[in-house]
Amino acid sequence: MIKTNKILISITALMFSVNVLFAQREKLYNPDADAVVQFSEALSKAATEKKHVLVQVGGNWCKWCYRFQDFIKNNPELDSLMNADFVTVHINYSKENKNLPLLETFSYPQRFGFPVFLIFNINGERIHTQSSWFLEDGKESYDVEKVKAFLKDWNTSALNPENYKDK
Repeated sequence: MIKTNKILISITALMFSVNVLFAQREKLYNPDADAVVQFSEALSKAATEKKHVLVQVGGNWCKWCYRFQDFIKNNPELDSLMNADFVTVHINYSKENKNLPLLETFSYPQRFGFPVFLIFNINGERIHTQSSWFLEDGKESYDVEKVKAFLKDWNTSALNPENYKDK
């Protein structure tokens, strides 16, 4: 009986610790944020830094959103590519705030599931929408080569016409 109680107490303490850690984790999305302002600020920053804007649509409820964030941060090469070429903004989609008016102007990217990535040039023109499903590696993570290709294929250099002229 004492062993059973100790096991139950240990399990309860472990579950409590996991919940506390998850609750303390930095939130990727702000349901109260004005998504139009977020996007506008990202465009301004991208114009100044001569980068594209990478919009990640999702919610704090989305485990794949956090997996992508962790995947990028834990891979120095991907993190470097992301920071060198993109201004990133997280647009919330949750029961508290779906940001439907803005997503309508983006041609309803939520149809692809979450997270969904959109690439914009500095003029605010959407140049690509990417379902995260195509970047995944099985059921637990993302694929390094697929994510690297995605980031390289849609950076400013890849879309610079000067890179494709005959010399």
